[in-house]
Amino acid sequence: MKQGLLIDMDGVIYSGEELINGADNFIKNLIDKDIPFAFMTNNSQRTSLEVVRKLKRLSITVETKHVYTSAMATGKFLGDQSPNGTAYVLGEGGLLTSLHENGITLVDSDPEFVVLGEGRNFTLEMVQRAVDMILAGAKFITTNRDPSPKKPGWNNLGIAATTAMIEEATGRKAFVTGKPSPVMMRSARKFLGLETAETTVIGDTMETDIQGGVQMGYKTILVLSGIASKDTLSNYAFKPDMIASSVDKISFPLKWW
Repeated sequence: MKQGLLIDMDGVIYSGEELINGADNFIKNLIDKDIPFAFMTNNSQRTSLEVVRKLKRLSITVETKHVYTSAMATGKFLGDQSPNGTAYVLGEGGLLTSLHENGITLVDSDPEFVVLGEGRNFTLEMVQRAVDMILAGAKFITTNRDPSPKKPGWNNLGIAATTAMIEEATGRKAFVTGKPSPVMMRSARKFLGLETAETTVIGDTMETDIQGGVQMGYKTILVLSGIASKDTLSNYAFKPDMIASSVDKISFPLKWW
C-alpha cells in the first residue's frame, strides 16, 4: 500500500528564516526513498513556486508538486462550489492566482463571495467594502484562522484578528477552508493521490495539524521543534500517534507502514 506525508512548514521545516536542524536531510531522504509528500501550509500569500524558492534558499530542493497551500484549497473549493463564480478578495498573490486558476472572477462589486487571506496591502477602506458586501448577501470565506504569535515586531497581524473584525462587523461567521478544516485536509490528501489509510500528517501544532489529521482519520506525528510542548498535551482530548523532538528523529518505515 502506498504511503505518504502531509508536512507542515513553519515550526517543522524552518522557524522564521532559519532551517530547523536536520530538516534538509529529512526531505532528501523522502525524495531518495520516493515517498509521496507535500508541504501543507495555511499561508495563502505565497504561490507554490514562491514556496519552492523560499525552501531553495534554505537548501531544500523540491518542486511545485510538493506544495499545497490554503490558497490552493480555497480556490479548488470555490471552483467546485460555484463554477465561474465571483469574489472580492482581501489577500495577495497566492490566493489571487489560485482563484483565477479555478475559474473564479475577481470583482469589485456584487460578489458571490468575500474571500479573506493573509496580507498587508489591503486597507480598512477595503475591509469596510467587504463588510458591506457581506451584509448585502455575499458569503464570507477565510483561508484559515491562524492567530498572531503575539510577539513584538511580528510583521503579520494574524488572519484570526482580521476575520474576527469582519465577523463582528457583519454578525456572520466565516467559513474556514484551511487547516484544520476538512476542506483542506481532504483536498491535500487527494492532491497527493492518497487514500485515508495511506496518509500521515506531521505538524507542530495540536490545534491545526494534529487535530485536523485526527478528525480525518489520518495518522499523526507531532514534532516539538515549533509551538507544541509535551507539558500541554494533557489539555487535549485527542493525541498524536507519535511524538518526535524534530523531523530528523523520524525514521522510516514508520511503525504503521
